[in-house]
Amino acid sequence: MSKDIKDEIKKYYGGLASEVTAGTGEAPCCCCKPQKSQILYDDEYLEDLPEEALKASIGCANPIFLANIQPGETVLDLGSGGGIDVLISAKYAGETGKVYGLDMTDEMLDLANENKQRSGRKNVEFIKGYIEDIPLDNDTVDVVTSNCVINLSEDKSAVLREAYRVIRPGGRVAIADVIELKKVEADLRKNAQLWVGCISGALSIEEYTQKLEDAGFKNVEITVVDSYTKEFLREFAQNKGLSFDLSDEEANELDNAFASAYVKAYK
Repeated sequence: MSKDIKDEIKKYYGGLASEVTAGTGEAPCCCCKPQKSQILYDDEYLEDLPEEALKASIGCANPIFLANIQPGETVLDLGSGGGIDVLISAKYAGETGKVYGLDMTDEMLDLANENKQRSGRKNVEFIKGYIEDIPLDNDTVDVVTSNCVINLSEDKSAVLREAYRVIRPGGRVAIADVIELKKVEADLRKNAQLWVGCISGALSIEEYTQKLEDAGFKNVEITVVDSYTKEFLREFAQNKGLSFDLSDEEANELDNAFASAYVKAYK
């Protein structure tokens, strides 16, 4: 990932974490409709979670629903943020399971560890690192989850290869992400604000499938959840405090060009 985009992402999400920690803000979820974590998760998922974990939720769907985590399994969440998906996963993995949360942002890791203490979950560990270079050994987890984070990486092939490496044979990925439904011009994809907004880095279904298969995954399933209109994207940008600064022509090009999706595949 280029330094400018990576720095922009760190700055933005670090700032969100600091606001939630200070009690002065709530993180808008990443291209979800409407922007409330409670809409992404049924009550059973949110039970007993700290309020701060809900406020720091920045996902686009519910990968835990897709993951079908079983007691005793080991889970890795890529780009774990404030820890909401990690803490939910820990409930399903149970006392005999283990859940890792990986994030590159110090402020998010601090918030996640605070939420871990508030939740009382003992089977959770948050680690610092990049999703393109996962600091875990080969064949150590049963399922890799991620919620609207892989699209932020400029080297998705490396992310998926690393996910494949750390998953045990027979394991799976369960990802909520933004995908591209139609091509947009290259200049829009260079916009760092669009990268931070989880849009510019999106892959098409065909590209995502190919990268998963190239990494070694099989039985790939990608399902569209919700497409994004230009009106929603303008409102989303405003609510998220981003300066997309798009012309009418650019907005028309983005109209229904992206969508949230579920991605599942097996090793």
